[in-house]
Amino acid sequence: QVHLVESGGGLVQPGESLRLSCAASESIFMLDFMGWYRQAPGKERELVAGTTSAGSTNYGDSVKGRFTISRDNAKNTVYLQMNSLKPDDTAVYYCYAHLRFDAYWGQGTQVTVSS
Repeated sequence: QVHLVESGGGLVQPGESLRLSCAASESIFMLDFMGWYRQAPGKERELVAGTTSAGSTNYGDSVKGRFTISRDNAKNTVYLQMNSLKPDDTAVYYCYAHLRFDAYWGQGTQVTVSS
């Protein structure tokens, strides 16, 4: 069982930045994939960014060029740096990981972008 705890959400104005953190209870080096999803009210959960154990990354089209995912294996933590935030980025952001056939989710952290 892998426990994921997100932090770093909050209320920001358009154009500002936030960094989300996801701390894992186990070594993230062993996890096949870690990523961030988000879900806005009335919308389906969507992939924001992901990173594999090999170090490759992928991003949702709406965040490419603005968001960056990174991992610190020594701290068992994955980060999501979010720049140039827009009101459409408002959502609950969830950390996700999987190892072989098991999937794990964090409890979510709210990000609100509003003037």
